[in-house]
Amino acid sequence: MANNRVKELWQRGEPAFGAWLSIPSSLSCEAIARVGYDYVCLDLQHGLIDYPDAAEMLVAINSTAATPFVRVPANDFAAINRALDAGALGIIVPMIHSADEARRAVDACLYPPNGSRSYGPVRASITFGPDYFAKANDMVMCVPMIETKDAVKDIEAIVSLPGVDAVYVGPNDLSLSLGQSPAADNDGAYKLAYHEIAKQCEIAGVVAGIHANAGLVSKHRETGFRMITISSDTGLLRRGAARDLELAKKP
Repeated sequence: MANNRVKELWQRGEPAFGAWLSIPSSLSCEAIARVGYDYVCLDLQHGLIDYPDAAEMLVAINSTAATPFVRVPANDFAAINRALDAGALGIIVPMIHSADEARRAVDACLYPPNGSRSYGPVRASITFGPDYFAKANDMVMCVPMIETKDAVKDIEAIVSLPGVDAVYVGPNDLSLSLGQSPAADNDGAYKLAYHEIAKQCEIAGVVAGIHANAGLVSKHRETGFRMITISSDTGLLRRGAARDLELAKKP
């Protein structure tokens, strides 16, 4: 890949649609990335993917037009650095509770003078060229997750931070934090929260992202979200298998 497809879409004010991967397989990863998703995210927090798996899967994504994202296991400087060095362009950071924590994430994503990222782009310099250092801070996207009530309270400060390109709503944990059952979508306090997140993103000129499914796209686009994860590898596998089995059993 030569361009950052997601950043180009965002600069034009267009939405980006993505797939979420939990299965440690470069084969299934490449198959999904070649379908035409704008981005593909490797989940190292809840997925079964570890760092060696991710390094191989990033090679697969980098061979397509999809933008490679990694959800790191935690807001950890070393984990963020390693994901970027392996070829990720977007870093989704879970369990951000405050602007101070979001600032730490940004700091890990960017080279000095904008941040403190350590220099050692072992794969990234091969994939993105010998001038990687000169363009890395413009290419890399830092995306704090908003999935707690504390983060919602501090959302204005979080989206105002230089270096925050987008924020990403985690519906399940945000619902839990607000006293509701985990779900892809909820009314009540959760609905009020994600509307407030989208509003503050629009004011700050930051992209609002959310974990969803294809059936929720119209609703979320109307609210202002422009980074929408619509599929997962496990979901695609289960639905495809169930559909084929159902067809096979028809009289």
